Amino acid sequence: MSRSLTRRGALAGLAALAASPAFARPLDEATADGTLRVALYAENAPFSEMRDRQPVGIDVDVARALAEALKLKLDLRLVDAGENVDGDFRLNLWKGDLAGSKLADLMLHVPNDKLLGIRNEQVFLVRPYFEQRLAFAWARDKMEGFSSFPDIEENQIAVEGASASDLQILMAENGRYRNNLKHFRNFDEAAKAFLSGETAILAGTRPAIEAALFAAHVGPDRFPMVEIALGGIVKTNWELGGAVRSDSRDLGYAVGEALGAMTEDGRLKAICERYGVTYAAPKGF
Repeated sequence: MSRSLTRRGALAGLAALAASPAFARPLDEATADGTLRVALYAENAPFSEMRDRQPVGIDVDVARALAEALKLKLDLRLVDAGENVDGDFRLNLWKGDLAGSKLADLMLHVPNDKLLGIRNEQVFLVRPYFEQRLAFAWARDKMEGFSSFPDIEENQIAVEGASASDLQILMAENGRYRNNLKHFRNFDEAAKAFLSGETAILAGTRPAIEAALFAAHVGPDRFPMVEIALGGIVKTNWELGGAVRSDSRDLGYAVGEALGAMTEDGRLKAICERYGVTYAAPKGF
């Protein structure tokens, strides 16, 4: 390790010791304060993003509904995604940043994964509220049909680079379709290229594709969607839930009950429909 890296690491360690972020709170402390601090991911449409200087999206509406259910005022912050979810937990829920910013009481849109919970003993995972799925949209005027990977043939696929969809296609049939990929910096750019006719196929999560088609006022008659199951290490579907600090389980249980009620009475479905997204309930609902 270089001397400069060692020095930066030492300085960062000292700064972390000096910082004293406000801890995420159990339910009684949040209730006493009257606020619920929720962290959502930035640039994560249709779930959470800034638009006209205002946070919008499915998770934004869910956070508002949760605060209302708990009779608390919502303190919402959109945060950048780090290299992995473990780091996002550390930064936003239990350790904080070097500036000593207030920690969130709750994070939404985190994978409800057993192994993730086991290796992050500082957090408690809240019940899932949405099933995320990988999907494709394809253009009827460019393809006769699309129901399996061989149907791709020579057609190009617009995809966000280094995404789950990108990895799925790269690994399909021993890399047979890697030359069909047209990479973009983010999903929005990939969707714009597809909608303009630059590619015949768009790959991404089903909610992102549905929201993009909804915003463009086009439907399945022109751009049908398909989900293709694929074995291997790449998951094509996973459940999204919330996370709180491990000493805030009472808050986690209260949030879980509120999410369950929203699922059962149709409020989550209605929230998704505002953004053109089909609600996919997690297993058990």
